[in-house]
Amino acid sequence: MGFKVSPLSEALGAEIIGGDYTKPLSIKQKNYLNEYFLKYHLLCLRSNKLSSKELFNLASVFGAPFSEVTRNHWDKDVPEISILTSTYKNIKDKPKNPMLNRRNGWHTDHSFKINPPKATILHAHEIPSKGGHTRFCNTNRAYEDLAKNKKNILDNLDAVHCYDTKRAPARPVKRSLEEIKDTPDVIHPLIRTHDETKIKSIYFNANRTDRIVGKSHNESNKILDEIDNHITQDKYRYDHKWNTGDIIIWDNRCLIHSVNVNYPLHEPRIHLRTLIKGNNN
Repeated sequence: MGFKVSPLSEALGAEIIGGDYTKPLSIKQKNYLNEYFLKYHLLCLRSNKLSSKELFNLASVFGAPFSEVTRNHWDKDVPEISILTSTYKNIKDKPKNPMLNRRNGWHTDHSFKINPPKATILHAHEIPSKGGHTRFCNTNRAYEDLAKNKKNILDNLDAVHCYDTKRAPARPVKRSLEEIKDTPDVIHPLIRTHDETKIKSIYFNANRTDRIVGKSHNESNKILDEIDNHITQDKYRYDHKWNTGDIIIWDNRCLIHSVNVNYPLHEPRIHLRTLIKGNNN
């Protein structure tokens, strides 16, 4: 069984057609998928709906799946898989201002962890008739486009990432006491070197990056605001419009993402999700 691979955009991503992910993949197929993943940073596997166990098996091709922080989303039989229902059941669920929906903010998953996940896998089970697509930006390309003197400055900066930063207009899901203990503030380099490809990327999360270490509040916000505006330019961006069954695997080390939260009331939007441990975990 061969894969047909087609780029999704100039910025990032490739579509993979030809896989049956209900069955075990050969070593050759696994190697191809990992090669394409590192080359394109994002893969869209066209598929039918998978069960949580089947998605877990596929996710294991890319590394070790693990459970997210908030336990109420876990599949009771496969806790490494979360069932994310983002359906607007009533008008109160849908904020008039998209900025007040956490998913609208540009972010990289779980950067508040000391060893963040290297990848996220999202599998569409039900999608609304319009809206609800997921947007991605390539922070490696954004870094490469910086002037040399700007790179030299940012290369030497660290940033504090926390579960919730007041810089973000929307608040995250509330944590239990146990979950709060699991999520202390952490420090990451502002410029991250990819542990496999060695490329450099801007490591910024509008929902979690709180401040620059050693800078005043105003200096820090100025730097972070400039970064936010730079890395979200259209030339670095790909918008994915979901089809039922799509499986997206993306590299959190060099991509950020956000969700178009403007979709109809009462229309189901349900995904399965898992995270892949970083190579330092």
